[in-house]
Amino acid sequence: MPIYSYEALKQGKQIVRGEVTALNLKDARDIVRKMGLVPTKINEYRESKNAGAIGSMTLSLKEKIDFISTMQILLQSGIPAVESLMFMEQEAAKAKIRNISKILKNQIMSGATFSDTLARYPETFGNIFIGLAKAGEEAGELEKTLGRIKELLTKQEATKSKVIGTLMYPMFVIVLAVIVTLIMLLFVFPAFQDMFAQQEKALPWITATMIQVGDFLREYWITIPLFFIAFYVFCYITVHWAPARRVLDTTVLKIPLINNMTLFSNFSNFLSVLSVSYDAGIPIVDCLHLANVTLTNTILHERMTAAVTKVQQGMQVSQAFKSTKIVPKMVLFMIATGEQSGRLGDMLQRAVEFLDKTLDGIIDTMTKMIEPIMLLVIGSIVLVMALALYLPLFQSYTA
Repeated sequence: MPIYSYEALKQGKQIVRGEVTALNLKDARDIVRKMGLVPTKINEYRESKNAGAIGSMTLSLKEKIDFISTMQILLQSGIPAVESLMFMEQEAAKAKIRNISKILKNQIMSGATFSDTLARYPETFGNIFIGLAKAGEEAGELEKTLGRIKELLTKQEATKSKVIGTLMYPMFVIVLAVIVTLIMLLFVFPAFQDMFAQQEKALPWITATMIQVGDFLREYWITIPLFFIAFYVFCYITVHWAPARRVLDTTVLKIPLINNMTLFSNFSNFLSVLSVSYDAGIPIVDCLHLANVTLTNTILHERMTAAVTKVQQGMQVSQAFKSTKIVPKMVLFMIATGEQSGRLGDMLQRAVEFLDKTLDGIIDTMTKMIEPIMLLVIGSIVLVMALALYLPLFQSYTA
């Protein structure tokens, strides 16, 4: 859609300039008049190359937090949305945010509301952001709602960082162990192979196996990158192919400790969105639909979808959650108490605090357990390599 630059008179004397997006010149002139201005000059500025590109853009959690924080501060200062976006278009640190701010500004100047403009780009902002922004704008407290969204995203980023941080150490150890093993097989054992060949006795089976594996990898070295490529493809298919993802999510919920971490991290995000959207005045069914988007585990998502359907049919939230048989009992009790006392919003916030505290305890426990397990893994690898390397030497000394 073309973008038109205009010059117009405000209150008959002040000259203002800007840009609007319109289908044609006539529509552009009508849009400027609806803004209370008298157009004196309108020209097609350039074709909106980015109007469609924004739909394919994705913002990270950190980028969304930066965007919302700046927007909230400007709105709280009494600066209109268009001028706030204009400032971000010129001053934002990242080119992606500058580009998005410009496109949003042009859409709003064309007559759209802030939330309607966001709704055109669900892949960029996400349904949760759009839904909450719409509720806040309709209630006349957009800046307050943006603050809630910022707190929500900040909490999600903190939870994500905790989980990733817990898994980062074992992943690093596993990668290091693979590298060390390859070095031993490809370079260390071949260096001793001539010495081992001079022995009259047969090599221990563990040494012979290591030498054979090393010879195979040196001769067919292409299998090493092929293995890593195959492993990456396997992980990608497991995560993105629905049947494989379902098997993975089902398995995760059966592994002790990991199942609790998955359960509590998912429901922490779920109840956070539910609490924020409920406080924003969104109907409870719509709140549940928004919250359900945050569930990354397929099994949890399916069961909570069934629960939302029961709420639509008239069942209480606590009873619908109870029917899933996956919601923690303390959370069920808090929600039921909130429904009976008329303080559901407060009890949802308390439930989030309970889940976050429990999740911190689970992550601490996993961190403490992972360290000795990784030491055991590394120790086992070192022991196997040492035995394979030194057993032939011990045999020669004995002989």
